[in-house]
Amino acid sequence: MRRDFRGAAEGSGTVSGEGEVPQAIRKLQPGKLVIASHNEGKVREIRDLLAPYGIEPISAASLDLPEPEETGTTFVANAELKAMQAADLSGLPALADDSGLCVEALGGDPGIFSARWGLADPGIAGLEPVTGEGRDFDLAMRRVNDKLEALPEGTSRAAHFVCALALAWPDGHVEWFEGRVDGTLIWPPRGDRGFGYDPMFVPEGHERSFGEMNPAAKHAMSHRADAFAQLVAAVF
Repeated sequence: MRRDFRGAAEGSGTVSGEGEVPQAIRKLQPGKLVIASHNEGKVREIRDLLAPYGIEPISAASLDLPEPEETGTTFVANAELKAMQAADLSGLPALADDSGLCVEALGGDPGIFSARWGLADPGIAGLEPVTGEGRDFDLAMRRVNDKLEALPEGTSRAAHFVCALALAWPDGHVEWFEGRVDGTLIWPPRGDRGFGYDPMFVPEGHERSFGEMNPAAKHAMSHRADAFAQLVAAVF
């Protein structure tokens, strides 16, 4: 029977790793693991990161699993919600990622709504609808830059990416790991690698954007790599 997890990830019980209760870490055995994402860029990065550990990644899209409504108010809550639903529906362990760009001068926006900033009509106050369909990260990047350009000259363009990973089992056990990478936003965007906001983000200590870096270089320092390093240390 399909269970409703819309409120579970934000409850005060032991289901969520966001609360005061310490996580009870469970080891992940080699075998099939559902990647609870329909974003092919994310699935590709996660598959690359899991390759050395005997894991057989299966995308949620290949199993025709629905995308749940992301009702959480944090990256961790949304990642848990997605992982728990995928594990429940598939009967397999599931790994979900919720990530986004947080711009200091914009009060942390777009944050958990990073993907929605790429929709023609995002339904977010202060973002004008445009014509178009689907999700367009060129549009999302323009919206971020336009917001920054509207601020006083000299406003900081500091930003950071956050990645929350949640690992869930069909019995309801769930664990979470959160990574971060800091950097600066540039305009115009540079590079055609990566995905999302990568072409406008230059990590601290580097001159190339994530969109210009080869995958191995990005994997060595990204927010997702940071979260994965924590996951690997805990569950393998």
